[in-house]
Amino acid sequence: MSELYGGIEAGGTKFVCAVGTGPDDIRAEVRFPTEEPEQTMAQAVAFFAEQRQKEGGLTAVGISAFGPIDPNPESPTFGYITTTPKAGWANTDLAGTI
Repeated sequence: MSELYGGIEAGGTKFVCAVGTGPDDIRAEVRFPTEEPEQTMAQAVAFFAEQRQKEGGLTAVGISAFGPIDPNPESPTFGYITTTPKAGWANTDLAGTI
């Protein structure tokens, strides 16, 4: 059985979340508008929870985002969007929420 990975493209107007074993084996994908952080992240969390129920655990989730994400695992804001022109999204914990 192949390892499953998740991916998130956190765009300024839409989020795309996917689960698969690689680019040629996408098992599930969902797209939804980028709105307030709480509701947008809740949709992402729900998608990955549903996929874990169907497919089993994920090895890792990769995230790309419209604002810089703190990459330092020693930082208290590791995984956060730090600064962004997207209203309401500065200091949002993407990695910790997922």
